[in-house]
Amino acid sequence: MPTWFTVDTDDFRHLPKHQGHPTRSKEVYAGPSDTLSEAFLVGWKGLLDWMDLHEGALTLFVITDLFETKGFGELLASALERFPKRLTVACHGHTHRSWSAWGEDKAGFESMLTRSTERLKSHAGRAFRPYFRAPSGYIAPWMAASLASKGYIVDTSVNPSWLVKHKTGGTSWAAVCAAMEAAGVVERPWMTRWRLPVNGPALFRFPLSGLARKAWRKAPRLLKPEEERWVERHDVELCTLYCHVLDFARNNGTWTPPLAGHRAK
Repeated sequence: MPTWFTVDTDDFRHLPKHQGHPTRSKEVYAGPSDTLSEAFLVGWKGLLDWMDLHEGALTLFVITDLFETKGFGELLASALERFPKRLTVACHGHTHRSWSAWGEDKAGFESMLTRSTERLKSHAGRAFRPYFRAPSGYIAPWMAASLASKGYIVDTSVNPSWLVKHKTGGTSWAAVCAAMEAAGVVERPWMTRWRLPVNGPALFRFPLSGLARKAWRKAPRLLKPEEERWVERHDVELCTLYCHVLDFARNNGTWTPPLAGHRAK
C-alpha cells in the first residue's frame, strides 16, 4: 500500500479566519490579494528542493484564484518543467470557500468547478488530473453528483475522524463516502491514527502533532511516477497524506515532511 503525497497551495489570505467560512472568517486579511506572501515563496522553494531528495510522485491541489496573483502561473510552469513526470495538478477550488458549511448550493459549486477546471487545464496541460479536495475538508454528500457531472473521478476531502465530523454538512463521513461511490467517484480519505487527525494542521497542533509525526514516520513508501494513476483505481488501497506549501516555509524554509526513508534517492 503506497502513499499518495499531496500538497495544498493555500496562502495566508486563504486561511479560514480570513476567507470562506460563515462564522470563522472574521479577520480581514491585511496583506495584498494580488501578491504571493514571502512565506509562500519560501515554502514553494522548500517544497521543490525536497522533491530533489526523493523520487516519489506528488499532486498539488491548487486554489485557482492564485493565477490572479503576480508570478504564480510562472512558478507552476517552472515546477512542471522541472518535474514533468512526478508532479501533477488537481483542484482545491477557486477560492477557499468551505462549501458544506454554507448549505447546499449545487449551482454555485458546479459553476466554481467549471471555472477552476478551465484554468487548471490551461495552466497545467497534461499534468492536470480531475481530482478534487474541498477547502478545509468541508465536504457533504450533495457535492458528489456535482463532481461527477463535471468530470471529476477522485475526491480526497474526507478526514474520517470524529473530531471534524461537523464538516460533513450535518451528515457523516460514511454518508459522504457512500455518495461518492454512488456517483462513481473514487474517495481517498486522509490517513488517521486512532480516528484522530494527523494531516495538515494536525502536524503542528499539540497534542495531535506528536501523534501525527509518529504516524507519518510509519507511512508506506511514496507512489512512484509510473504508479500515479493508481489513485483512480477502486481496487488499489493507498495511504493519503497532505500538508501545505506554507509548511515548507517553517524553520526558515528547511522543514521537510516527517517521513522515514524518503530523504534521499
